[in-house]
Amino acid sequence: MSADVQELARRIRVRAVRMTNRGKSSHVGSNLSMAELLAVLYHDVLRVGPDTLRDPDRDRFILSKGHACAGLYAVLAERGFFPAEWLDSFYVDGGRLAGHATANGVPGVEVSTGSLGHGLGMACGMALAGKFDGRPYRVFTLLSDGECDEGSTWEAVLFAAHHRLDNLVAIVDYNKIQSLGHVKEVLDLDPLGGKWQSFGWAVREIDGHDVDHVRDALTAVPFEAGRPSCVVAHTVKGKGVSFMEDRLLWHYRTPAGDEFTAALAELGERP
Repeated sequence: MSADVQELARRIRVRAVRMTNRGKSSHVGSNLSMAELLAVLYHDVLRVGPDTLRDPDRDRFILSKGHACAGLYAVLAERGFFPAEWLDSFYVDGGRLAGHATANGVPGVEVSTGSLGHGLGMACGMALAGKFDGRPYRVFTLLSDGECDEGSTWEAVLFAAHHRLDNLVAIVDYNKIQSLGHVKEVLDLDPLGGKWQSFGWAVREIDGHDVDHVRDALTAVPFEAGRPSCVVAHTVKGKGVSFMEDRLLWHYRTPAGDEFTAALAELGERP
């Protein structure tokens, strides 16, 4: 089981590198840091599939860090939500797949995202609606650490705890690098887990690249009845490609030329 999930994470990385190269786009490091999180969610956790997209009881997933949508598109294609050939149109004029997560015409994308600080608020609304309607679905949202600088994020954190939304799970991809610097230098978030806990959430901190740790956490939600759950996933920006790991450069740099070839080689692929 773990081997299957690890292979899915590897394929997500390969596809993200290829997509950002082809589209001459950014955010490859942000995609690589969350590969195991997406792999476990779509392999083991989310109760949704290509045949249940209209099921009112399906689980919902929101990629709040919508700039890293290449990884989301990759896992959706891998799991059969749409043809893998669509990935070739990522970030190109007239393509199906826009450079931020876009719901219009893309099966499996619940909402369009990319303006940071919005995803958790939308997830709160979905979770509250589920409570009102007596539906069994859960709402999972994956945030960047940088968007934890946003006041709107903390408004949503307060809202979720106040309304006892234990059908809501926030996962923070804590790779510790945001657009223009290391998180500790831009706006220090530590202790990040303690902050969420002080706002009324049940919190677990995990190694976000250990698929067993990720699975153990995400299959145990809600961690406490009556409390929303937060998973602080400690990750590495650019994980899987040695010269991208923990490098601010790869927030915006496009993998091209020899760097593209070297990245694929480290991921076990040819150009």
